[in-house]
Amino acid sequence: MLLVASASLVPAQRYSDPDTLAPAFPTPQGVVERMLELAGLQPGETLYDLGCGDGRIVITAAQKFQAKAVGVEIRRDIYESTLGRVRSLGLNDTVHIVYGNALKTDVSQADVVTLYLMTSSNDRLKPVLAKMKPGARVVSHDFEIRNWKPITTERMMVGTRPHMVYVYQIQRK
Repeated sequence: MLLVASASLVPAQRYSDPDTLAPAFPTPQGVVERMLELAGLQPGETLYDLGCGDGRIVITAAQKFQAKAVGVEIRRDIYESTLGRVRSLGLNDTVHIVYGNALKTDVSQADVVTLYLMTSSNDRLKPVLAKMKPGARVVSHDFEIRNWKPITTERMMVGTRPHMVYVYQIQRK
């Protein structure tokens, strides 16, 4: 017998804020570290995580890679929790958490931007990302940036789930 899942059985994701770009679903720590390795994040560089959630990417960037990191989070409850976590770890000098909208964030000074958003959300962020300086990198977990050519892609397994990492580099105009 053939079983077919009907799209009508899966409710569409709805957000109270139209600028919400993805559900709150954390990136596994092993994927976080690999994203930052593939980006070539260096000490002293600046990383932005758009939709930073619990802050694991910005915290790892500061602790393991000695980078400066900025996390942007649109949900007030998540922002407050992440801000508290950063403070409790004593990372206030290297990690800054912003309560704000990724679609309105200036990432022009970023060396690396990380994303774990849907492909349609990445499409909406293209104008923001296009303002990055030449040579800067964008790393997306699981969802590509359509019509951009990645410099690196890597598939990895965490437990039984596959994850894709896409790395893009901003080119000179």
